[in-house]
Amino acid sequence: MAPIPDRPADPAGQSASVASAQVEAPPEALAGLIRRTVVDNGGWLPFDRFMALALYAPGLGYYANHRRKFGRMPASGSDFVTAPELSPLFAQALAVQLAQALVAVEAAGGTADVMEFGAGSGALAEGLLDALAAAGVAVQRYAIVDLSGTLRERQQARLARFGSRVQWLDALPEHFDGVLLGNEVLDAMPVQLLAFDGASWSERGVVADAAGFAWSDRPTALRPPLADGFVPGSVTEIAPQAEAFVRTVAGMLRCGVAIFIDYGFPEAEFCLPQRHGGTLMCHQAHRADANPLVDVGAKDITAHVNFSAIALAGQDAGLDVIGYTSQARFLLNCGLVDLLAGASLAQRAMAQKLINEHEMGELFKVIALARGVPLDPLGFAQGDRTHRL
Repeated sequence: MAPIPDRPADPAGQSASVASAQVEAPPEALAGLIRRTVVDNGGWLPFDRFMALALYAPGLGYYANHRRKFGRMPASGSDFVTAPELSPLFAQALAVQLAQALVAVEAAGGTADVMEFGAGSGALAEGLLDALAAAGVAVQRYAIVDLSGTLRERQQARLARFGSRVQWLDALPEHFDGVLLGNEVLDAMPVQLLAFDGASWSERGVVADAAGFAWSDRPTALRPPLADGFVPGSVTEIAPQAEAFVRTVAGMLRCGVAIFIDYGFPEAEFCLPQRHGGTLMCHQAHRADANPLVDVGAKDITAHVNFSAIALAGQDAGLDVIGYTSQARFLLNCGLVDLLAGASLAQRAMAQKLINEHEMGELFKVIALARGVPLDPLGFAQGDRTHRL
């Protein structure tokens, strides 16, 4: 779809004309679809398929319906906030790394193109394009890949002023040269659940009952990457879809850099005994809960990222891991301190959430993968943790 011209966007990227055209399907429509799918699958559905329907069923799933997702406060009707909505300094700092990467890609024979996966409200794309332009870095094309048609409409409204430089893709190209970017994308990819009873592993799935949906375990040959150390009653996730996505990206990337930002851990920390309940989490009205079987389609479902698995998937597909660190260290390496010096008191307060250890600073990580680009990335100049993957 082409960008929608002359449509003013509100701060969340949702215009009045888009909002007025929205017709929301009743929540029972999604529940009915999932129930029929459970029946068609013999009465039991693996959790990754349940999660895929709950989030992405066309017109019904959480990311496919018209509910507002992104915002700073519950009063906005939103469910959670991401770094680009929290502070414009996030995009401004990230743009420093993108600028360096784009110059390196062009020098290696690639193009000054950026592709963002899951662009949300469009806030990150807008901030990056403005910051790169201010730095004198010309992005030839900013391509967005987003499964959500409703979010795409809001992105188009917000980014209309950039004209044809911003494009939306319905399918991945066969080849891409440039910089790939995904902020909080990997955590929303469907995961499989594994449960340990002290003697054997089962795959946890979903069945339908009179009250709605319930858990049900079945024996499986699947295992977590580190199967030792789990106590009876443990539940953990594996993410073959996220790993397959990274391999797909690697197959597409001929000359370029891929940067992913998300919450998660390296494998050794992902499987610690204190995480025996797993990392599956739901977000609704800025509150977190661990039950994805209720309010289906009305809340986000996520799981923390195993960054060791992401790194191995990239390496197996021919990419080099050129950096891995915390979000705080990455942003500081990219000049966040200087940006804070020129910010207002209110802006500084919000930006602190990006780097505070008890907020986003430590839980969120940044990993960079590359092919055919000699690059010593600024964002990992100090505090690189690649050796811990």
